[in-house]
Amino acid sequence: MTTLDTLIRHATVYDGTGRPGEQLDVGVDTVGRLRLFRDHEPRPPARAEVDAVGLALAPGFIDVHTHDDTVVVRHPEMLPKISQGVTTVVVGNCGISASPVRLRASAPDPMNLLGPDSVFRYPRFADYRQAVEAALPAVNVAALVGHTALRSNHLDDLDRPAHPFEIEAMRRELADSLAAGALGLSTGLAYASAFAASTDELQRLVAEVAAHGALYTTHLRSEFEPILDALAEAFDVARHGPSPLIVSHLKCAGARNWGRSSEVLAAMEGAARLQPVGCDCYPYAASSSTLDLKQVTDEFDIFITWSTPHPEMAGQTLALIAQTWQTSLLEAARRLQPAGAVYHGMSEGDVQRILAHPMSMVGSDGLPDDPHPHPRLWGAFPRVLGHYARERGLLSLPEALRKMTGLSAARYGLVQRGRIESGYWADLVLFNPLTVRDTATFDDPHQRAAGIEAVWVNGVLSYCQGHSTGTRAGRFLPRSPDLPARFVAAPQRLEASS
Repeated sequence: MTTLDTLIRHATVYDGTGRPGEQLDVGVDTVGRLRLFRDHEPRPPARAEVDAVGLALAPGFIDVHTHDDTVVVRHPEMLPKISQGVTTVVVGNCGISASPVRLRASAPDPMNLLGPDSVFRYPRFADYRQAVEAALPAVNVAALVGHTALRSNHLDDLDRPAHPFEIEAMRRELADSLAAGALGLSTGLAYASAFAASTDELQRLVAEVAAHGALYTTHLRSEFEPILDALAEAFDVARHGPSPLIVSHLKCAGARNWGRSSEVLAAMEGAARLQPVGCDCYPYAASSSTLDLKQVTDEFDIFITWSTPHPEMAGQTLALIAQTWQTSLLEAARRLQPAGAVYHGMSEGDVQRILAHPMSMVGSDGLPDDPHPHPRLWGAFPRVLGHYARERGLLSLPEALRKMTGLSAARYGLVQRGRIESGYWADLVLFNPLTVRDTATFDDPHQRAAGIEAVWVNGVLSYCQGHSTGTRAGRFLPRSPDLPARFVAAPQRLEASS
């Protein structure tokens, strides 16, 4: 009988499909694959046994919306993610990616969210993939190509639409990246660096995405009052491919937009009858990004997290800074730029409605280079399990886990990930369902989650009882060749079981 590396006994196992938990023993073989044992089936000897009585075992969480592009190389221990049970991160979201990038000058906003100019070292996507593999991060990494990154390589002015020859150059570079294993293309159309991009520019790039069987994700052109028009554009662009579509961090932003989530979700449902569509969201009523003059308002608090010209003002609200300077909010924001901000601009009711919807996945959208990050960087996944599932009863524990494991793996074509099934890779998180919770706050965001007992990545114990083990076993995960088929077929199967 073949010896196992690890045998986890007596856990309540949630397989990532939305089915209820089941009592069984889970083994990890010596190459990092799962074996399941039920009833009186004989268990092989194991090098290590874990008694998990009273604990829940789930697939490792998949953070589908991150900006961890450069930190997976610079800080490969990835403590903010591994400590909350995340075993895979998807980077390159919102049109910004570490590669392929060849800076002409300073990184344009919001690419500066990924770090200083010196971190953009990867002129080709293959260079980035090689760097991730060499760094051996603690988590698996899958990557999108950012539209803004492509624009910055080929346009001398980001405040205009691309010319046909520039679009063709972007298409060639996108094709090269997709051939090297990129998941697809992301856009960040709300940002000034991409807002001028025409729908035609997007359609021609997404046609290349479709030719490679890849994915299109978008930070919509607006998440404020024109959100339905922005969604219509996204649906149209994806249909033109045709390509599966993920709408990034779906929300109703701005006080005048509060309460419209039912409308927005109805539009998503309508599109999903005609094309493969999904979305991600994070479990907070506040967003975080660079300080955007278009979002300056007195209708909600704006908290400044960093400022290049005025670092001494970080950690205060924009209103307090404006009062200190005896000036308007808009003028204070101008003086602070470039800067980062947390915007308390969403309705809790909208957040809950989107999070509970069957089409949504969980993503943190955390900003690891922010000196005072939004607490979602450290706490997004335990917050869903503790605050929203256990305490609020917004969704069941199996459904919450589906949104961060099985559904995510299906949407992104992550083969043999996101489920506890014999033969799948042993990405696992063992947690206490009675105590798991986020401890990171807006005032003190650098806090590890409670209730995460152990995390395995590719079968290797990587986090245990509040500490990294120091062993890193993450891998680069290239795109599945049948990603569109997985995206279309999987949601019906998964949702039927939830």
